Amino acid sequence: MSSRGKRKDEDVRASDDESETHAPAKKIAKPADSSDESDDIVVCNLSKNRRVSVRNWNGKIWIDIREFFVKDGKTLPGKKGISLSVDQWNTLRNHAEDIEKALSDLS
Repeated sequence: MSSRGKRKDEDVRASDDESETHAPAKKIAKPADSSDESDDIVVCNLSKNRRVSVRNWNGKIWIDIREFFVKDGKTLPGKKGISLSVDQWNTLRNHAEDIEKALSDLS
């Protein structure tokens, strides 16, 4: 038998009435005013659904460039985006002239 297959004893289920009455646990959403989001500072809106913000998350400061979407009347962050540490932000900022030159060369 391969190591990926299930063991026979894992396939055996208890058939007593108590095991069938338990519903799976429901996920509980975080409240909107959780401490993760309280330190967000929106620096600018790049477009309708994109924004730059600076935030404190898990005790570290991040520069967040992200797309947002609206669900049930709430604006929520999407998966598309990047969070830069302060060191990464400084590296990008120090290369701004190089980026400008590359843009002008390609224009």
